[in-house]
Amino acid sequence: MTAARNTGVSLVILALALGAVASVVPAYTAAKRDEVIRKGPGVSEIRKLSAWFPGIAGTSGDTDVYVLDSGKPGATALILGGTHGNEPAGYMTAILIVENAVPAAGRLLVVPHANRSSVTHTDYQEASPRVLTFQGASGRRTFRYGSRATNPTDQWPDPDIYVHAASGQQLSGAETRNLNRAYPGRADGTFTERVAYAITAMIRTERADVVIDLHEASPEYPVVNAIVAHERAMPVASAAVLNLEFDDITIGLEPSPKNLRGLSHRELGDATQALAMLCETSNVSQGRLRGATDARQVIEGTDDKYLRAARLGRLSVPFDEKGWPLKQRVGRHAATVAAILAAFTSAHPGNPITLIGLPSYADLMTKGLEPYL
Repeated sequence: MTAARNTGVSLVILALALGAVASVVPAYTAAKRDEVIRKGPGVSEIRKLSAWFPGIAGTSGDTDVYVLDSGKPGATALILGGTHGNEPAGYMTAILIVENAVPAAGRLLVVPHANRSSVTHTDYQEASPRVLTFQGASGRRTFRYGSRATNPTDQWPDPDIYVHAASGQQLSGAETRNLNRAYPGRADGTFTERVAYAITAMIRTERADVVIDLHEASPEYPVVNAIVAHERAMPVASAAVLNLEFDDITIGLEPSPKNLRGLSHRELGDATQALAMLCETSNVSQGRLRGATDARQVIEGTDDKYLRAARLGRLSVPFDEKGWPLKQRVGRHAATVAAILAAFTSAHPGNPITLIGLPSYADLMTKGLEPYL
């Protein structure tokens, strides 16, 4: 009887376990499917990142690269969104550019999901939302909300200590799956290093003049609402910051630290001809002081816990009941991209890159994202 009872209990537990697994399979497989990105009027071609490095072909790192070519002489700029899948202002700005912008001179390469693997899962034990939903002009639009790091199903296990190959810098083992610690990458490295290598190869091959990496950071982080620029990019970044101030958009300017390795603004500036810059906006869902994290918090950018932190003077940015909504964060990124390209064109009039059709900060603040999706 005891053996039969144990067998029965084991079968019940097994059935419950299988049921639990079955219940999460649809969400897991859905996260692997790319959301629809509309081909805007400026898109002349869509390529795969593996076109520049076949070593990632067929993997989750083989992401789409949207080419917006004016057909007129000028510079080439690369916009990277989605380096971190839980920083939606970055990839939503990139998508906004793909679906709306038209180059009038020069060429734009746009990668909405630089680390495509990072939107196929969420950060564990963080209770993060899986998707963000909007009622766009073209209908209901759903976009994945992911993780800071590469999916462990693509790269595992993490070492105890991550050693940046090019410099020998030592970091936490989990940083081995952070694309923004992997540049310039290695052709024979980890999954994340190979994605970084492919992006670096694209920049070199296409002779990109400017690289803009779009990110988000927590309100308490010291480097937030800022441009971090490689020293060669400082003149262009400085001019962009001044132009943004004229439009009442305050953006800080930070030099790329020479001893902080693996980041796009450092390594891509050192390893390629491009002027490399990284842009940060303020996002409460990135912070450790936040309350419950859901799609509302990510989109509306409000949080009672951050109101309390602001009253205590613990934040690096102003924070009130309006918070930092996604439309404002995307607006700041879009305005910063436009200002950087305008500053580059002013400094290099014989090698311009100009865009039309990109919604302004004022447009996004007034109308929101929806009319442009």
